[in-house]
Amino acid sequence: MLLLGAAAPAAETGGPLEIEMTGLRSAKGVVRLCLVRDPADFPDCRDGKGALKRTLPASNPRIRFEGLAPGDYAITAIHDANGNAKLDTMLGIPREGFGFSRNPAIRFGPPRYKDARFTLGADAQMQQVRIRYLL
Repeated sequence: MLLLGAAAPAAETGGPLEIEMTGLRSAKGVVRLCLVRDPADFPDCRDGKGALKRTLPASNPRIRFEGLAPGDYAITAIHDANGNAKLDTMLGIPREGFGFSRNPAIRFGPPRYKDARFTLGADAQMQQVRIRYLL
């Protein structure tokens, strides 16, 4: 039965998500951020069709997302100090800063999705991503 004037059910959205990068060595360059839901897109975000990629000035490394679907997410961030759009390495060791949601311990290589995963619900959420430098 069709009811005139009845609104269609609204799509469920999660609360706002604010992300702040801390521990940057300098305000030079940019921070490249990737927010993913699919574990297959983590951590590199290159082929992630559902990934949200943003570039922020390193002088103001904070962003707010609205209207995201509730569920599990993970964040990868890179301090691209020279602005060349990649994580520079020396002998396989990152020369630029990087970080992940939930700030998991870094051992040999990046953490797994489950270690960086957080759940976005109906309430506002803040994720602080600590940028780390190995060299």
